[in-house]
Amino acid sequence: MTMKMTALSFDRYGPPSVLSLVERDVPQPKQGEVLIEVKAAAINPSDIRIVEGVFRSPLPRIPGRDYAGTVAGGDAPLGQDVWGSGPRFGIDHDGAYAQYIVVPADWISVKPAGLSMRQAASVGVPFITAWSALVTQGRIQAGETILIIGAAGAVGRAATQIAHWKGAKVIPAIRAKGAIPDGTIDTLTADIPHAVRELTGGLGCDLVLDCVGGALFEPALTSLRIGGRHLVIVSKGMRRVSFDLTDFYHNKIHLIGVDSLGLSGGEIASVMDQLRPGFEGGALRAFDVTAWPLTRAVEAYEAAERDGARGKHVLLPG
Repeated sequence: MTMKMTALSFDRYGPPSVLSLVERDVPQPKQGEVLIEVKAAAINPSDIRIVEGVFRSPLPRIPGRDYAGTVAGGDAPLGQDVWGSGPRFGIDHDGAYAQYIVVPADWISVKPAGLSMRQAASVGVPFITAWSALVTQGRIQAGETILIIGAAGAVGRAATQIAHWKGAKVIPAIRAKGAIPDGTIDTLTADIPHAVRELTGGLGCDLVLDCVGGALFEPALTSLRIGGRHLVIVSKGMRRVSFDLTDFYHNKIHLIGVDSLGLSGGEIASVMDQLRPGFEGGALRAFDVTAWPLTRAVEAYEAAERDGARGKHVLLPG
């Protein structure tokens, strides 16, 4: 007899209300695959955009990029706790908002023992994106100074932790709604390049992690020292930007695009493996989370959209 499971699915694009619970067969792992019982799965901004139709995934579709769970069968030790994120989960493949998922064995990574399932599920996309930007492509070094535009967001907070772990100095830039700490830049009111040079003795920063783009792209770019690296993960509000090309090449700036959606399952697992020591050693900390049963997924999506960078929400499929 085929076992059944509950999953969260949508068959048309729209607001969270298009999501509904469905009954599906529990997937069966083939050779080289692993069956995972999903204990928690995070809601990222991209998961909300997937349901809205930004990525035009084939329908019907189960969303959910990030998860934590336990191996329930297949080519991995039974009962092993794992964490991760699926390559284009919820877009090209059904995602993690289900009681069980099947993934290739080389896509899994062992969960840090000190993290709960809920905490581990919250790590995925924000920390993977930050690591891919700062470490893999930005090659951040101890002693360097990094300006993080959008430091209050999930990726910005993850990047701040990773940068400190690697021995770098962080200049946070945020949309301030009141008093801000010394050394933090208010992107609503400050002259960003001038503020950065005041904080770096006139030199400029070594790296920029640009989590906003759009109108802040050029101010971020011109905050770099000669030979600096500008890492871009998004452009909010406008896809096209402009900047002084002569200054750009005279200053020998490196412009680098980062796309976590382009990572393979094996590459994601490798990043999670490299993040594990940071969480186990205390250099990295998971986000505080609000957990919701799968039956309240529509409310959870609405809360995640409303809270934005202020909160991290996870679904509990079990």
